[in-house]
Amino acid sequence: MSAGGAGFTQTDGHSGVDGPDVPGGRRPVRERQGPSVWQSSPPGSIYDYIRVATFSLGPDGRIDQWSERAAQMLGIPARHAIGRDPVAAFVPAELRETGYRKVSEILDGREWTGLVPYRKEEGGGADGLAEIYVMPSEAADGGRGALCLVVDVRALRGIETDLAASQAVFGQSPMGFTLFGTDLKLLRVNERFATIFGGPVGKYRGGSAYDFLPRPEAERLIAALRRVLDTGRPVTEMHLVGTAPGKEESRRWSVSVYRLHGASGRPIGVAALAWDVTGRRRAEREAANARRNLALLNEAGARIGNSLDLETTARTLLSVAVPQFCDLASVDLYQGLLAGDEAPPGMTDGSAELRRVAFTSAVSDGPLATAYCVPEGEPGAVAVGAVHRYPFNSPCAGALRTAQVQILPGRDSDDGPELGALVHSTLAVPMVARDTVVGLVQFSRTKGSEPFGERDTALAVELAARAAVCIDNARLYRREHERALMLQRSLLPPGDPEAAGLDIACRYLPGTTATEVGGDWFDVIELPGHRTALVVGDVMGRGLRAAVAMGELRTAVRTLALLDLEPAEVLSALDEIARGLGGGDGDGRATGRAPRSRSGAAPEPVRSARTADLSEVYLATCVYAVYDPVTRRATFANAGHLPPVLVEEGEGAVLLDVPPGMPLGVGGEPFEEIEVDLPDGALLALYTDGLVESRDQPLEEGLQALRAALSGAGDLLEEVCDHVLSALDTSHGQDDIALLTARVHGLPKDAVGDWNLAPEARSVSRARELARDQLTDWGLDALADTTELLVSELVTNALRHGHGEIRLRLLLDRTLVCEVWDADLAQPRRRRARDTDEGGRGLQLVGLLSKRWNSRRTPRGKTVWFELALPDGTSEPADPAEALLSLF
Repeated sequence: MSAGGAGFTQTDGHSGVDGPDVPGGRRPVRERQGPSVWQSSPPGSIYDYIRVATFSLGPDGRIDQWSERAAQMLGIPARHAIGRDPVAAFVPAELRETGYRKVSEILDGREWTGLVPYRKEEGGGADGLAEIYVMPSEAADGGRGALCLVVDVRALRGIETDLAASQAVFGQSPMGFTLFGTDLKLLRVNERFATIFGGPVGKYRGGSAYDFLPRPEAERLIAALRRVLDTGRPVTEMHLVGTAPGKEESRRWSVSVYRLHGASGRPIGVAALAWDVTGRRRAEREAANARRNLALLNEAGARIGNSLDLETTARTLLSVAVPQFCDLASVDLYQGLLAGDEAPPGMTDGSAELRRVAFTSAVSDGPLATAYCVPEGEPGAVAVGAVHRYPFNSPCAGALRTAQVQILPGRDSDDGPELGALVHSTLAVPMVARDTVVGLVQFSRTKGSEPFGERDTALAVELAARAAVCIDNARLYRREHERALMLQRSLLPPGDPEAAGLDIACRYLPGTTATEVGGDWFDVIELPGHRTALVVGDVMGRGLRAAVAMGELRTAVRTLALLDLEPAEVLSALDEIARGLGGGDGDGRATGRAPRSRSGAAPEPVRSARTADLSEVYLATCVYAVYDPVTRRATFANAGHLPPVLVEEGEGAVLLDVPPGMPLGVGGEPFEEIEVDLPDGALLALYTDGLVESRDQPLEEGLQALRAALSGAGDLLEEVCDHVLSALDTSHGQDDIALLTARVHGLPKDAVGDWNLAPEARSVSRARELARDQLTDWGLDALADTTELLVSELVTNALRHGHGEIRLRLLLDRTLVCEVWDADLAQPRRRRARDTDEGGRGLQLVGLLSKRWNSRRTPRGKTVWFELALPDGTSEPADPAEALLSLF
């Protein structure tokens, strides 16, 4: 061994050579034949780490050779060491006697090993501790000497400590620790590795990855080892799957691989650290499932219930569940509940009829039947919309009956691919809302997916419960909505209202489907004398309460109109009624905020500070018009509503200057009325603010657009309505829209008979003659006797109970109307005459023979009228003689 620590190492493990001696210090020589290769080791061998130095003693006990390593380690150059007494030079004074005795024994041929303190400079204390191996030697002349190997004890102890630490780390590590050679064979494994895979540690030495891993995983590991050995780049967190000996459970390991280098930097193998991450992987999977479940619940909370439509809610539930939670799912709801029944027969035992309202699948295009829950009488799957029932003893019926989840495993059978080869597990979850089962949702997973666990079951119950509440809300909303619609539609006039002297067309549009029930209304009311009242109103607010308020106000308008009051009087009385309905304050004025007037500005607040919730509902606007087809004149009164629009032939549309007045329910202000002449062919339009005002369209722009649409409309009223709705923005969904249009044509002059009679007895006969002659001209001879008798009664009453001039008028339109006017304000009263009474039967006779009759006040007296139906050829008019005899 040279002083520089160079030695010879054999790379293949052999200890001999097959060629000539290789002198130390030469460059490596590779034999062309044979496997053995010798090479000169570069600095960095084990001798460098343990700091070995050499020197020799001559026969005289003095140093005759001093290696360069000795000079480096002891810090004494050769010129200062050769020829000196080693004891005197290096051993402290108190130990020299012992040192001389040992040197003598060595020169006598005895070997010696021991610890010797030394100092680097003469006269100093002990600087170090050396372990010296002294071997006697013999020179060529026969003289006795000694060869000494010196090892620094501190370096040696450090190496021992490192080896002990390395052994502790390797042997006591809780992770599997393996060393692979450059041939990828196992050189060493630790106890933990042997414990995991079974057998003693020595069993694995010389083996390979195939001895403890399945072949596919072993090939992956070997490829990684080879890549690390070639490139030097480590591989971390490589996951391998295998089975521990004697256990069937699959385990998962995480492996990190890195290359090992010798002191010279030469690769000497690959180390692998492996630890069992099966539990961690399970925990990660459970955490991922928990996060998925939370995300599903969050998505369900955000999406389910946004619609009040049953089918939409059911489809939303399935879109949340598939494919994030299951592979296919369906929703069945009780048919009776969908029809509005509170508790359909068979609901409690799960045998009632169900309707499939939704189905979603990530694995098929159509519905699939699930094992153990085949509907009764259904050989296969149930289509969406189909009505079915489950057998009483089936798990699905049990889930409905007990309100408990049923887990249905798949089954292998030859019944078809739907039952055996695809679905492997199903959760039948009852949908419970307010302690009532409303339906069943089925979640299914196909083969290849994980089976349902406890967490999945709990999640399915939560999803079904959320959807059940929303579906029940939608069901209740649908029921109440249908009832409200029935109420509102019953309050609106029929689709084609008729009026004398007018052609009528109307439209009603809800703001949205959800707000179809609202407070807008219109009405066409027949008044005595073939007159017609046209009404359009708007109750503030939406929904059922607004519809109820609208119905109450509409009924009040009809009642007041039949009293034949003037339009301003009708609105004044309606205002009092609205305040009574809405709950006004002590001074008779309602609280709340009034709607806008036609100018778009809110009226001045004339209310107390206290606010009642009901009062806001009964604030309303209304325009009331009475059209007389004889005079072709309309009288308008307005309660805070938008002005009517009039379009005369050949002219543009104009807004009628009707005084706006205050909204109904506000009170405190009188209503004004104006009369407007309506020529034949003119078009009159009444409407609500939803037609002309929205967030995107100011009121003035809407009114201008309405005028333009009406000016360019055709002659047919239905086309006029359609044109207006298409020209204006009617899809904003912010407010209801009511539109009432009327084309004026009046009564022809030859359809009116009007006469003034003197207040004298002979006017009775004159009235009979005039009536008979007029009916003859109209071709109504069948009504002549009845008309003549009733006219005689009314004129007689006017002479007997009234005063002043008498006026007789006959009007022919869809019916025959007869009016008798006098100047007395006292209204006639129908009474039941006794058998002994000579009179008092005239009005009874009028009631028996006429279609209807009544009286009304006029500015100068009263008018008593009756109405007769025109002959239709299928029935005979009442016989006056029989009617008269029936009174006795």
